[in-house]
Amino acid sequence: MASTPPGQRKLQILQALAEMLEHPKGEKITTAALARKLDVSEAALYRHFASKAQMFEGLIEFIESTVFGLINQIADKQADGMAQARDILGMLLHFASSNPGMTRVLIGDALVNEDERLQQRMNQFYDRVELALKQALRAAAAEGQAHEADVAARAGLLVSFVLGRWHRYAKSGFKANPSQDAAVQIALLLN
Repeated sequence: MASTPPGQRKLQILQALAEMLEHPKGEKITTAALARKLDVSEAALYRHFASKAQMFEGLIEFIESTVFGLINQIADKQADGMAQARDILGMLLHFASSNPGMTRVLIGDALVNEDERLQQRMNQFYDRVELALKQALRAAAAEGQAHEADVAARAGLLVSFVLGRWHRYAKSGFKANPSQDAAVQIALLLN
């Protein structure tokens, strides 16, 4: 890792951390275990991140930038509000199935015993996802496809659905794919 450019090293550390999170029953994630996985010293990790919490913040930043970038793309490409909500839900479930280690961050499982600001940041993430769904559902209401009075309750229900699917996926050891039967379930929730 000595000849790796500094920005690339940070990315390697985050990728290794995400890989370690894919093994929920494996070794406790410590900086020592992460350093061993990367075959570097703990001091080398701390040259790039001041703390383990900063490493998790790096993963959360990746999640936020990816998910909200995709939500913006969906909103730009899809004018129909109900279709936006459907596509956002599908994307959230697909993101988890494509990133099992990140799913443990998404549900807060990986953040237990870490700095509480990390879980607060994930709570803000859920709020932002709910807001995006409210915007899509408001557009659907304006198009006559939904009732304005139901927007907040339905957005909350949809976020709870996604969190439940993520949680089930993580707790099944990443066997219960969150995307399985998702199209039918999403259609039932949006009708």
